[in-house]
Amino acid sequence: MKKLYKALLLKKLLVLKELGVEYIEPIEEFKENKLELPDNIEELRKIVLNCHLCDLSKSRKRVVFGEGNIKSNLMFVGEAPGASEDEIGRPFVGRAGQLLTKMIENVLNIPRSSVYITNVVKCRPPNNRTPTKEEALSCKPYLLKEIEIVKPKLIVALGSTAYYYLTGDKTPISQVRGHIIDMKSYKLIATYHPSYLLRNPSAKKEAYKDLLLIKEFLGL
Repeated sequence: MKKLYKALLLKKLLVLKELGVEYIEPIEEFKENKLELPDNIEELRKIVLNCHLCDLSKSRKRVVFGEGNIKSNLMFVGEAPGASEDEIGRPFVGRAGQLLTKMIENVLNIPRSSVYITNVVKCRPPNNRTPTKEEALSCKPYLLKEIEIVKPKLIVALGSTAYYYLTGDKTPISQVRGHIIDMKSYKLIATYHPSYLLRNPSAKKEAYKDLLLIKEFLGL
């Protein structure tokens, strides 16, 4: 909660700065309970769409918020939007997104619309580079609130960046994939990001096994 409070407080101060405010009363006047993120997904979306917490807000075309069934037992979390997502404003709509859709619909045998899909970072990093720690931590309160609202039974971390910011564990994805991890309020399984699978088709066999494990866990 302290990290969330600090991030939201920083956002409030940055907004005031943009409005031309040069002085405010001592920081103690801000009450933590007034800075908490909303429990309504649409209200959260509005806040995220107007976020300026990090420098990605200067280079983005569109903020890419999560989408899908907010009552789903299954949530997919990727790293960050790519060029296609930045243009359209939806997660996983490029080549990697098309592969993810096939993984969901052809292996899990459920519609993409029945799951919830989001990213750690909501704005595209320039040249599709890996998000910096500052960028990821600025966005993390939004991700945690999405998880809190959706309440999934299982989260699939797509790639090492998503896995790290969900768990704090730097173990390579190749060593942690294929295992269901207890995160107290939900279970987590890590697998390869679809963009990695496009570059390394040989890894699709392992990703397929991960999907079968997901299917078995959820009873699909």
